[in-house]
Amino acid sequence: MTCHTSSPSPDKLSAPLNAVALRGDVKRFRRDRAGQFLRCLGTIAALAQTRPAQAEDSLTLKAQSWQEDDHRIRVDSQYALVEANITPDARIKVMGLIDTIAGATPTGEQPAAPGAAIPSSHMEEERKAWDANVAYQFKRLNVAVSYGVSRESDYVSNGYSINTLTDFNQKNTTLLLGWGHTDDRIMEKFWSRDRYKTGDDLIIGATQLLSPEMSVTANVSYGRSTGFMSDPYKIVSTKNLDVDPGTYYTPPENRPREKEKVSVFLGTNRHFEKLDAALDGSYRYYQDTFGIKSHTVELKWVQRAGTHFLIEPVLRYSRQSAADFYYTNLDAAGVVTSYDPLFETGTGKGPFYSSDYRLSKLETVNLGLKLGYIINDHCSLDFAYERYLMHGLDGDTPQSAYSSANVFTVGFKLSR
Repeated sequence: MTCHTSSPSPDKLSAPLNAVALRGDVKRFRRDRAGQFLRCLGTIAALAQTRPAQAEDSLTLKAQSWQEDDHRIRVDSQYALVEANITPDARIKVMGLIDTIAGATPTGEQPAAPGAAIPSSHMEEERKAWDANVAYQFKRLNVAVSYGVSRESDYVSNGYSINTLTDFNQKNTTLLLGWGHTDDRIMEKFWSRDRYKTGDDLIIGATQLLSPEMSVTANVSYGRSTGFMSDPYKIVSTKNLDVDPGTYYTPPENRPREKEKVSVFLGTNRHFEKLDAALDGSYRYYQDTFGIKSHTVELKWVQRAGTHFLIEPVLRYSRQSAADFYYTNLDAAGVVTSYDPLFETGTGKGPFYSSDYRLSKLETVNLGLKLGYIINDHCSLDFAYERYLMHGLDGDTPQSAYSSANVFTVGFKLSR
């Protein structure tokens, strides 16, 4: 494998039109690596889980294809989820996923000349991931524990989590408390040793039922990661290497070995009985110690059409600032790289630098439409299309570095 890039997260299952679900900001996350868009599932997914009591047993199968323009990156994923009641108060969920990634992605190196194509590198990878979640419903308290593993040729991630949902105010108020932990191992063949990264995430939130038709949710989460933070496949261009100034080099990027992040999620769900429809809206603010700040707004309309069809248009807009150590041209910025990162990156020693376009000032827009067909009380199908657009905002990064994609998803659910 030669490179990594970003990719979509799996399609969410639809909730009933009149359901008031506890929704965490986890579903807004976009993964930094194509091979890792579920590596934190054990840490995060359980934090936004709804209570399992009286739920039905089900099997869900989904297939998704993420296809970037200009034959960049293609990710094909197959996903299966089994949910079952162990006892009237205990429920288990087991998820498995296989995806294949192939295509070209920017290396971070400068174009050979102004207006020339940005350098890219071909990548191929297959990843397998699974996650198991067990939840138990006490009188007013739901406790869920989860463990997940993601494996690819050069990256293994293990995730653990526990979360609680507590009812108050005659079940009109629900408090969410959760913690998750990840242990990652990075194994590049050209390194003298493997690298490691750990992360911890905490979340606290509440959902308030304002009426039988409307709820509001507010979550605050904090995370801290330590260890190897750099992308081992991203490089930078420079002639200011301190051992041989004036000679063109492409050393690996060098990011800090610690990162803290904070996010605030606000959401609402409103059911319109006369229209037999629901509006789901949310806003998320994110900030980390890399210097990135982002704002994300999402609106989704769920419309029932007759007894068999569901129509779900969705709009999501996100805008982020650049990382403090993002540079399109290190030499022009006066950044002198050190000797160590020429061979091994992520030493934790400054200066820090990266030309990875995903750390630049940018905006993304997602436009999607999902169609659901309810065959009967036990069987349903869904089809979804999403157009993902990314645009740079700094005026320096070539627009050709940014990717846009078509996303196709098909799903089948069998329940009893």
